[in-house]
Amino acid sequence: MSDKTDSSQSTTADAPAAESDGSSTGAAAPEENKSETRNVGDALAEARAEAQKNREQWVRTAADYDNFRKRSRREVEDSRKSGREELLKDFLPVFDNLERALQSAQRATEVKGVVDGLTMIMKQFGDTLGRSGITKVPTKGNLFDPSLHEAIQQVESDEVPGTCVAEVQAGYMQGDRLIRAALVVVAQPRANAAKAEAKTEAKTDAKTDAKADAKTDAKTDAKADPGSSATDSKEEPKEAAKADSDDGVKAP
Repeated sequence: MSDKTDSSQSTTADAPAAESDGSSTGAAAPEENKSETRNVGDALAEARAEAQKNREQWVRTAADYDNFRKRSRREVEDSRKSGREELLKDFLPVFDNLERALQSAQRATEVKGVVDGLTMIMKQFGDTLGRSGITKVPTKGNLFDPSLHEAIQQVESDEVPGTCVAEVQAGYMQGDRLIRAALVVVAQPRANAAKAEAKTEAKTDAKTDAKADAKTDAKTDAKADPGSSATDSKEEPKEAAKADSDDGVKAP
């Protein structure tokens, strides 16, 4: 009887302890969830701040690039304008001299003076182009080059076929860069000359073939009848000597 009483008392004593352990475990779980939520919130806030920072940097970089592009375009335009102005300044004296030449031509009584003046102006024009690095495309006497010339006509000529025989319009280059192609007239072989050349080649080929056939036939005959070929070779000098004696020439 006393044993049962002790066991019931011990069970009753242990129950509050178990209840206290359960309540402590239940209280710890919400605290852990709160800490995890707080960590996730902090990470999200940091990510949003980083994204905002990156976006601001991207917007700033895009604006800088747009300003750089506009500035580069403006500098290129300014360079072009400056280059045109410098070239125009170089050519202004040429225009001035041309204007003076026209005024003088109206009062001139001799054509030679006008021609001499225009020749000097043309020389000045060419020298000005040369100082700017602009040169004329070589045409007359040079072979046709499709990268430099533009053929507008072909004429029969004694020149080498494909040679530029006349210049219709001058072409110009700046260094290795073509500004304008030259308009030229290109030589082609004459029709009669081409026919004569073809006939000559045909005759030459015919003679070469005849000689080759004769040599081949001689070798074939010599192999077929060596005795007769030797006799013929001996008789040939005798016949030649007899022919010489008939003509009054002694055989050697």
